[in-house]
Amino acid sequence: MADESLGALHHVELWVPDLGRARDEWGWLLSGLGYDQYQDWPRGRSWRRGSTYIVVEESPALSGRTHRRTAPGLNHLAFHAGTRQQVDMVAADAPANGWTELFPDKYPHAGGPEHFAAYLVNSDGFEVELIAAG
Repeated sequence: MADESLGALHHVELWVPDLGRARDEWGWLLSGLGYDQYQDWPRGRSWRRGSTYIVVEESPALSGRTHRRTAPGLNHLAFHAGTRQQVDMVAADAPANGWTELFPDKYPHAGGPEHFAAYLVNSDGFEVELIAAG
């Protein structure tokens, strides 16, 4: 019998320069995408959806205080985000929650004419892509 979890994403850990800000910004986004708060400790927090969880941590081992999505490393995380109306609502609420729309002049088709998505970046420079179904 094959292992159903083989190759599935277990977790993502993001090192952040300001844990309080990350808790607010990522908490708003992930809660809206169906993640529940999972773990909390003095230097971090995680949210879980199914068997996958996402961590933000302000590690004492940080070598810098700035994330650059255009540098080698993580460019963005992409999430299934429901219907087109749900993506529109998240994109509209994003600025009040620490996220700024990338490519607003191309919204919602910055990824191409058949791709409906919002591209957001938070205060620390982390990018997410929120993809509408169908």
